[in-house]
Amino acid sequence: MRGVIVGFAVVAPLAAVLLWPYGILILLLAHGLLLYATLRPNVQWLGPVITAFEPRGDELWLTIDDGPTDDTPAILDALDARGAKATFFVKGTLARQRPELVRAIVERGHGVANHSDTHPSATFWCLPPAAIAREMDGGVQSRWFRAPVGMKNPFVHPALRRRGMQLIGWSVRGFDAVRVDIDRVAARIVPRVFPGAIVVMHQGRDVSTRCIARVVDELRARGYAFVIPDDERLKTKR
Repeated sequence: MRGVIVGFAVVAPLAAVLLWPYGILILLLAHGLLLYATLRPNVQWLGPVITAFEPRGDELWLTIDDGPTDDTPAILDALDARGAKATFFVKGTLARQRPELVRAIVERGHGVANHSDTHPSATFWCLPPAAIAREMDGGVQSRWFRAPVGMKNPFVHPALRRRGMQLIGWSVRGFDAVRVDIDRVAARIVPRVFPGAIVVMHQGRDVSTRCIARVVDELRARGYAFVIPDDERLKTKR
């Protein structure tokens, strides 16, 4: 699919010239498809995106983005108190500044994965290959990569393949990176989960610890356990 979309986008300008004025519709369609695949998280057209895993019972994978930040110890305490495991997708720049927090995450039995080096959320979707490579290589060493805001472009998957990494998306999100209303975040996440779902949340906001605790509490009340799945259980489709 990736080859078709990229190839279509490459030849579309020629079609626009040769078939003018009708060719402009082909150009718009080609670039519209490419833009949709780039900006829409979890779309598989440019390459595989992990969006769920094979559960063993009522299991969920909690992933926490944007750390490590000052609230990391409190989040770890909240998770430990609830018997929940999580994977922290951390920024390389922050991990280098606060290595003790990264160590604490691992020592407490949680996972650490790559969320790019500088998290260029506004521009990652349009970065050239060399810049994509720098963002991946500047992040923590991991077999898992989550792109900033879940965006990608035609250069991302080739870079991932060369590094033996997988692109991790999500099944459910609560937009807690932009919302401060814990009730609304929980109301968006909790009813939408299913066994094997990947839940994405964020840290570094004033309410992050309470928000994560609230979601975990409600999901545990529904009988869910929080685990970190191995690679063999990861799936690109629900």
